[in-house]
Amino acid sequence: MKFLYSLLLVLYVNHSFAQSAAKAIEDPNLNLKERYQVMKENSQTYGEYKVIKEFILDGFWKLNVDSINKQHALLKESNSQIASLRTELLSTQNELKAQQASVEEIVFDSKHISVVGISFTKGTFLILTTIILAGLALVVAFAFARMKIVNAGMKEKSLLAHAVTQEFEEYKHKALDKQTKLSRELQNERNKLLELRGQKM
Repeated sequence: MKFLYSLLLVLYVNHSFAQSAAKAIEDPNLNLKERYQVMKENSQTYGEYKVIKEFILDGFWKLNVDSINKQHALLKESNSQIASLRTELLSTQNELKAQQASVEEIVFDSKHISVVGISFTKGTFLILTTIILAGLALVVAFAFARMKIVNAGMKEKSLLAHAVTQEFEEYKHKALDKQTKLSRELQNERNKLLELRGQKM
């Protein structure tokens, strides 16, 4: 009877340990490390060895393989997502570079002006335009002053020419009068001469 009692006790203990160790593969709330600890703590000890039932080891192995496969699947999915994100990042970087180039072009165009194919900054263009306009204004003012001087000279020459012409006309008129007077006097003298000759005869 004692033997039967011992046998039942051993079977009960084995069954109890087996159930506790089986918790390592049945409890879904445990991670692998916790499962390993439960399996180790609830297994029987034989000397310095742990006695673990084969079905528990097979279950633990299957859980490990499933966990590794799951990790591989997650890694593969993560790598796929990383590749997709890299592609998206490259596309975004290219778009950003294109937008940056466009913005730089717009900024350049807003700060520069092109005249006859030559690009100037707006400040330089304004200074250059101001200098050119001031130069043109000086040229026009100089030409206007020169025209005024020439016009005044022309007026003076015209007045001088008019005065000379008038003086010449007066001189001509006086000379004509003198000539007429001299002609008359000459004719008178001739007439007197003729009369004197006629008397002598």
